[in-house]
Amino acid sequence: MHLDVQDLRNFYYRSMLGRAAQKAVRNQVMALWPEAHGQTVVGFGFAVPLLRQYLPDARRVTALMPGPQGVMPWPAGMPNLSVLCEETAWPVETGHVDKLLVMHGLETSEQPSALLDECWRVLGPGGRALFIVPNRAGLWSRSDKTPFGFGRPYTLSQLEAQLKRHHFMPERNETALYQPPSHRRFWRKTGDVWERVGHSLSMVVAGGVIIVEATKRVHAPSGPGLKEAVRRPLSVLAPAATKEPKPV
Repeated sequence: MHLDVQDLRNFYYRSMLGRAAQKAVRNQVMALWPEAHGQTVVGFGFAVPLLRQYLPDARRVTALMPGPQGVMPWPAGMPNLSVLCEETAWPVETGHVDKLLVMHGLETSEQPSALLDECWRVLGPGGRALFIVPNRAGLWSRSDKTPFGFGRPYTLSQLEAQLKRHHFMPERNETALYQPPSHRRFWRKTGDVWERVGHSLSMVVAGGVIIVEATKRVHAPSGPGLKEAVRRPLSVLAPAATKEPKPV
């Protein structure tokens, strides 16, 4: 079940914990995708905290928000780029997206398989997608104080297996949110330290979210080849027939 857009907006833009989470996840996204010059970038779910950095250089940026969640105008102070849409039927042409970010979309969807099929449909040749989901082993999935405490948390192997079943090829992965999901001032002041230490000890300490970059996998067409063989070759390709000279 999707969270309400008002709750998501209040968390990310009106709370210290939400702004800290936004910064930590955005830093990892920027490390994977530092630019999107001339590209079409689409976010699904509630990905707007991660999209603003692409506005200056991208050819087009669109924020898709599913109907059960609701929609809000975005970005503030600029022409609206957010769209309310069906969860598994997006108003996007097939094969036109270069970069796709999915956050608070997959783990809360009641139709994850159909949603992944739609993600695959809109990606173009060479397109890449980032799937950001709660980590089952992390602290953030165990607390309902944040949006990452709702829906289905994943392990890395579970997410990658699901992506492979829907014709995605996982390429890289990162984790974020090593700081505790607490509003207390001490944890907020030391949040950046926790993120740095967590990345250096990522084999021991579990981050709150998993980020997987995947590419669209397209299978080569299979079959016996040409349906019909050419019965007779073109005459122009046949060797010239030798004729005996006529008697004079």
